[in-house]
Amino acid sequence: MTLLAWCAAFLLDRLLGDPPHWPHPIRWIGALITHIQRVVRRRCHSDTALRVGGGVMWLLVVGITWAVSWGVLALATTIHPWFGWCVQVWIIYTTLATRCLADMAREVENALRRGSLSDSREKLSWIVGRDTAHLQPPQITRAVVETVAENTVDGVIAPLFFLLIGGAPLAMAYKAVNTLDSMVGYKHEKYRAIGMVSARLDDVANFIPARLSWLLLSAATLLCGHHARNAFRIGFRDRRHHSSPNCAWPEGTVAGALGVRLGGPNDYFGERVEKPWIGDEHRAIEVDDIPRTIGLMWVASTLALALFALTHYLLAGA
Repeated sequence: MTLLAWCAAFLLDRLLGDPPHWPHPIRWIGALITHIQRVVRRRCHSDTALRVGGGVMWLLVVGITWAVSWGVLALATTIHPWFGWCVQVWIIYTTLATRCLADMAREVENALRRGSLSDSREKLSWIVGRDTAHLQPPQITRAVVETVAENTVDGVIAPLFFLLIGGAPLAMAYKAVNTLDSMVGYKHEKYRAIGMVSARLDDVANFIPARLSWLLLSAATLLCGHHARNAFRIGFRDRRHHSSPNCAWPEGTVAGALGVRLGGPNDYFGERVEKPWIGDEHRAIEVDDIPRTIGLMWVASTLALALFALTHYLLAGA
């Protein structure tokens, strides 16, 4: 039943994605973060106090998320085992973001193909933290490829990894960790202190999933007919070419698979951030690299589900 729930949730994500008008726990987590952040900022004024307040915020958000998820699942199972199973499927489904990420990347791709630069910049701003107002088509395409590669970890591999370790409540707690990082885990002056704990613990949470993404994306590259040897080699070679200890693993693997160069300098909140390049520029990046990266994400995600399901089966039978 457990593995069936995993597969059902994965298929729901593949078919439905994240309909904008449906209730979603990540939006509730985001609202909780916003509320607690306001309280922390009202009470904490020095950098030291903001760091402590940010740590308390992390504990509250992650702890409440896990506790509510566990409680809802336990209550539903008490009412009826099948009702509990359905709630488990729904919780797991909401932790996965493959279809949503693919759809949003396609939105940018379609705007680029129409030649609508302003529309592509606007749609890109929905999925990246960098400033998009002055980006040109190659830079926009590069940003989409990087985002899809990086979020293959955050949106699928890591939730499935924590699902294997601690079930649906821990997978949802991971999404709280990831949402905290996406909302406050910036090095910009406004967030540097209050988001320090969130940023560092997100790095810890993604440490193993990011390295698994190197192997899974390399395998996906082989299955998709791209440059598998380059994907494996460059994913490892350029693994440190990022300020994050995790992001360069999937980005380097995808860069090697496609034979393009990712990374480089970007603007965040009006400030120029110099980043090293990832990959070798065997050719210029092109719009067709967006669907290619989406394909790699889907195959790697399916491989991740198969790997973790097999691991669960073997551990359960041991």
